[in-house]
Amino acid sequence: MTTYHRSTLGRSAIVTAATLTMAATAAGVAPTAGAATPVAPKLKLIAASKSVTLERWRGDPGVYLDLGTYITVDKAALEFRVTRKSYNDPVVAQQITRSGGTTHAKTLPAGMVKDFTGLPGFLDVTLTDAAGKQVLSTKQAFCPNDRAGRIRPDAPATSRYPGGCSDNPFTLGGVWGTEQGWASGVSQGWSSGPADLAAGEYTATVRVAKKYRDFFGMADQPQTIKVTVQDAGDGGAGVAPRTRAADGEVKGKSSTGAASHVLKPNKHGPTGARTDAASLPKPDLRALPAYGISINDGSDGGVGAAAGKDYLAFGATVWNGGPSPLVVDGFRKPGADTMDAYQYFYDTNGKQVGYTPTGSMEWDPREGHQHWHFHDFASYRLLGADKKEIVRSGKEAFCLANTDAIDYTVKNANWHPYNTDLATACGEENSVSVREVLDVGNGDTYSQIRPGQSFDVTGLPNGTYYIQVIANPDHRLKETSTTNNVSLRKVVLGGTTGARTVTVPAYGLVDAP
Repeated sequence: MTTYHRSTLGRSAIVTAATLTMAATAAGVAPTAGAATPVAPKLKLIAASKSVTLERWRGDPGVYLDLGTYITVDKAALEFRVTRKSYNDPVVAQQITRSGGTTHAKTLPAGMVKDFTGLPGFLDVTLTDAAGKQVLSTKQAFCPNDRAGRIRPDAPATSRYPGGCSDNPFTLGGVWGTEQGWASGVSQGWSSGPADLAAGEYTATVRVAKKYRDFFGMADQPQTIKVTVQDAGDGGAGVAPRTRAADGEVKGKSSTGAASHVLKPNKHGPTGARTDAASLPKPDLRALPAYGISINDGSDGGVGAAAGKDYLAFGATVWNGGPSPLVVDGFRKPGADTMDAYQYFYDTNGKQVGYTPTGSMEWDPREGHQHWHFHDFASYRLLGADKKEIVRSGKEAFCLANTDAIDYTVKNANWHPYNTDLATACGEENSVSVREVLDVGNGDTYSQIRPGQSFDVTGLPNGTYYIQVIANPDHRLKETSTTNNVSLRKVVLGGTTGARTVTVPAYGLVDAP
């Protein structure tokens, strides 16, 4: 099973009210013939420090080479639009430059960009030990959105670009960029995996790969960094995950860190007019094919776990293609265990212009949840070769969060969503109201690895099946279209009970089991 690291979307340097604002972003850019010569950005590789210390925890396979290297950008912003027409077409990246009010697009060479995680093999990294012997040669990727910050006090105070690149294998469109006068961090080593280095002193030599130097007109200016690797003992797993935990969700406090307190319930109904939203801008919920598919035996526990069982686990994403955000508010009556849920609608200026009742929310007290769930956002089913339902996942209630950037080139895409994990999204046990949002261009991903959420396939014969993901299964939410609410992913079960296997054919050009 291929492992995908979650995007750095949650580390956006900007938290704005854009959750409800229609962010005007271009859906595409075409080159203009006969225009003035565009201003190209000047790129340079720098090292934040001449030495770094990396800790290796007992039991870890190695250390990630976070060497503190950055690409500085001057003269003009560094910007890319990255798209694919369909899952049967390759990813195409264009560098965007401007001259006055004219926009130019220069397509990167075929094969230079293969997905939406950034520019692969951007850095060549070698390490030598204290005796001068080379012990490692590897490559690192570059996401122009990652760890961005100003390098000059006269640079733009905020960045217009997203806070990270997407690693969801079914992403459709991305926007990458670094502002003029800013710098973005080159990969912390995630793309190359951990380096198996013993404790000791090393020297790292880092340089931009020749194909990128040639394309961007960069000088060859390698950086030398002293690296100290220390044994740190046990307990290196103290960092809270940014993605949903084993049962599909993140545990943690509110991002404000404030103590919880009881509020008096609001006795008034929603503002604005109740409407069927027929003529109002609405979200467009779309189901992506399942991925991260594997077999587990339920040994990690959870509701429904049973010895001797085989479970088909998978990840599933529902995203909002716009042109309007999905905004669902829950309101709690005094003493009630549920909230009444309402969907809100906004005009093109982001002004609230209506609402409609849309079901309910409930508090989920289970470990790993402990927040308010909205009912009937999505449904997961396992179909037979004849595409008739055989098994249904027990997961039917959701806390909405903008976990993945799926297509930031669609109209009104919000490049700076606020609620990027459950710590910012879904309330506390004593909350009297909750707002859950799925912004335009963003997706909400769940990993269905827990028994009761994944499919019990213990008694199923070997053969072909389909994982069906359904967005808005009961049509309680108002959308612009429901024709794209269902996706299917083919899987082939094999093996025997207790040793089941699953084979996942590629989906077009996307080979992501």
